[in-house]
Amino acid sequence: MKNILIIGGSKGIGSAVLLNQLEANKVINLSRNAPDVSHPNLLHHSVDITQDALPEIEDIDALIYCPGTINLKPIGNLSVEDFRNDFEINVMGAVKAIQKYLPILKNSNAPSIVLFSTVATKLGMPYHASVATAKAAIEGLVKSLGAELAGSVRINAIAPTITDTPLAAGILRNERMRENMVERHPLKGYLNVKEVADMVDFLISDKAKSMSGQIITMDYGLVTFKL
Repeated sequence: MKNILIIGGSKGIGSAVLLNQLEANKVINLSRNAPDVSHPNLLHHSVDITQDALPEIEDIDALIYCPGTINLKPIGNLSVEDFRNDFEINVMGAVKAIQKYLPILKNSNAPSIVLFSTVATKLGMPYHASVATAKAAIEGLVKSLGAELAGSVRINAIAPTITDTPLAAGILRNERMRENMVERHPLKGYLNVKEVADMVDFLISDKAKSMSGQIITMDYGLVTFKL
C-alpha cells in the first residue's frame, strides 16, 4: 500500500484520481473543499495551495498535482492579473508542493510526481494564451526536474485534450457543442476523467519505471493527426 498525496482531489480529474487510488492506497488530499467521499484510507487537509502553509506529512510515495484553469479570452481581454493568477495556480502551486515534499518523497523506494499540461502547448488554439503559457512552464519544469532528479524521483506530466469536467462545462454545455467536440477529434471522442485517472495510475506504478521527464499527450488524435 502506497501513500499518495493528491493536491486538488475534490473535483474533476483530481476527484477521479482520488477515487482510483482509495481502495489500494492511503490517500492524503489537499484542497480548499473536501472530496464528496469518505473512506478509511482518505485523509483530507483543507488548504488553498496558493495562500496557505502546507501540512507536514511523514510518508509520500507519489505526488499528483491536479489544480488547473481554463481561462479562455482574446489576448486583449486578458489582464496581466489573469496571467499571474493562472501561473500561480498551475505552476507556482506545483513548485511550492514539490519543494515542500521532495525530501519526504526521496525516502520512498520508488517515488514519482505527476503534473498536468494541456494539448494547447503543442497546438496553437485561439484564446488559450494565458493557460498555454502556464502549462508550457509546467512542461519545462518536468523536463528540468526529470534531469535533476534522475535516479531518485521520477516526474512526468499528462497533456490532455478537453476533458468532461466541471471546469470544462462552458465548452461542453449542450449536446451540439459536445457533438462538435467529438467531430473535431480524429478519433471521434474526447476525454472522460476515468481515462486520465487511469493514466495517472500507470505513471505512478512500477509499469512506468523507465519513464521520467515525459509529457504524455492524451489527445484523441487532435495534435497527432491531420486528416
